[in-house]
Amino acid sequence: MNDVAVIDVLRHMFTTGVKIAAPILLVALVIGILVSLVQTVTQIQEASIPFLLKLGAVAVVLMLTGPWMLAEMRSFVTQLWSQIGPTT
Repeated sequence: MNDVAVIDVLRHMFTTGVKIAAPILLVALVIGILVSLVQTVTQIQEASIPFLLKLGAVAVVLMLTGPWMLAEMRSFVTQLWSQIGPTT
């Protein structure tokens, strides 16, 4: 395997990782910002509220996008295994 092939595999790996992680991270970010704004306006400083809301939102996102994430990972692994040639 030459340098170009290794760089291509790494690029594809990072791209797949970002695509899979993006929905979870974006939902947690949006929920965190919204809860922080509400807590600032109402002056409620309870640490468990954002944690529980983020946990619930991430669980919903995983239920909705889980099959798509598994399909993306399966596609990446299948492509990676297909690139492995016979060793000589």
